[in-house]
Amino acid sequence: MRPDPALGIPVVYLVDDEDVVRDALAWLLRSRRLLSEGFASAEAFEAFRAGCRQPWPDAPSCLLLDVRMPGLSGLALFEQLAERGLTETLPVIFLTGHGDVPTAVAAVKRGAFDFVEKPFSNNALVDRVELALIASAEALGRRRAADTVRRSLSELTEREREVMQLVVDGRPNKNIADQLAISVRTVEVHRARVFEKMNVKSAIELANLLRESGA
Repeated sequence: MRPDPALGIPVVYLVDDEDVVRDALAWLLRSRRLLSEGFASAEAFEAFRAGCRQPWPDAPSCLLLDVRMPGLSGLALFEQLAERGLTETLPVIFLTGHGDVPTAVAAVKRGAFDFVEKPFSNNALVDRVELALIASAEALGRRRAADTVRRSLSELTEREREVMQLVVDGRPNKNIADQLAISVRTVEVHRARVFEKMNVKSAIELANLLRESGA
């Protein structure tokens, strides 16, 4: 199973200080028709990320990250990504030596997607990558849905927002009219406009939409 093509072309980012490892990983991913981009250090990856159009990532992505590297370590990079709230849309799979397994396990408990111990099984690694890309796609879908809800909310007038909140609270039109000192007919008009702008057909659907989007 692959992510929905409508979300963009999936990308696997490779951060490892060993050229031979990045080359081998890139070849392995190409054999499964996966696009990758390699970086020799965490600093190089961070410079790339900082220069990307925001919000980023804008397509299903995951990060294969070596734990031990000169300069900024893989674990420190992961912590920075987690602080920025990027590890849902950019799941992190740690590449570890035997001695780094406890560190990788602890990172998974803090939100990393998984870890793979070197030397790794090619098929098992790519299987995990594909699952990470699906998780990224799902997170991107949620983010885009929430963005759509926020845009729709921004199109509501102040009065429509007032009516919407009371509708979501389960108030009948007569009660809303009394509270806002407007006619029932005016409430009906505002209610219809709210449903149209929010692309829903019922108060329950509207309430669910707002809850799921976090709006």
